[in-house]
Amino acid sequence: MRRSRIAVFVSSVLLAAGATLTGAASAQAAQLAANGGYVALGDSYSSGVGAGSYLSTSGNCKRSTKAYPYLWNAAHAPSSFAFTACSGARTGDVLTGQLGPLNSSTGLVSVTVGGNDAGFADVMTTCVTSSDSTCVSRINTARAYVDSTLPGRLDSVYSAIRTKAPNARVVVIGYPRFYKLGTTCLGMSETKRSALNNAADHLNTAIAKRAAAHGFTFGDVRTTFTGHEICSGSSWLHSVNWLNIGESYHPTASGQSGGYLPVLNSAA
Repeated sequence: MRRSRIAVFVSSVLLAAGATLTGAASAQAAQLAANGGYVALGDSYSSGVGAGSYLSTSGNCKRSTKAYPYLWNAAHAPSSFAFTACSGARTGDVLTGQLGPLNSSTGLVSVTVGGNDAGFADVMTTCVTSSDSTCVSRINTARAYVDSTLPGRLDSVYSAIRTKAPNARVVVIGYPRFYKLGTTCLGMSETKRSALNNAADHLNTAIAKRAAAHGFTFGDVRTTFTGHEICSGSSWLHSVNWLNIGESYHPTASGQSGGYLPVLNSAA
């Protein structure tokens, strides 16, 4: 009995020490990133489409002062900050137009990319305007692309990032599930909502696998967005907005600050 109590005590001490060291390591990583400069790459989920307050100098890229990269920069004051994420960006756009600020002193890089390569906009449009079967068929086409072609394109981006920023901590951030299931949701059947959520999971799995292969950290926002999906009553995502179609299915300002920022904070 006494041995059991001693074993429990020792285990508790070791777990507490491990938690302390993990927290210290995370804080140290964030400090190194802040000292070395931060570069934010990617698509509209990183630029902040849907959050409003767009920088006039960003033009059609729609970089927002309420996007998670801008918020992280404001909170941590890194030695430099380059915000090159752009609405509509695919892997090829990141490669050709966003990597310029990276260098050997870069401490932190964040990136979201892959959704547009897989046909995000067309998938969502098809599912909103067509039948269940047409929606599922279009999603299956996108899933096939994610399996066959996207991994190689992600590898090209991740390899280029590592080459240009050999000392950086790289955080690859994924995408949220869009819909709450098991509830009434005007205009979208349970079949469509479930298929879209499963497609988001499939995409995230592919991205996480390639990120891990390059030694990068994957930031999973599905946990932070849980309870804040469309039709949840507390959504952090825009539903279809026919007056501003570009903002549809993008995070709101709350989605950026409450869904994306905490994930970067934990991973940086």
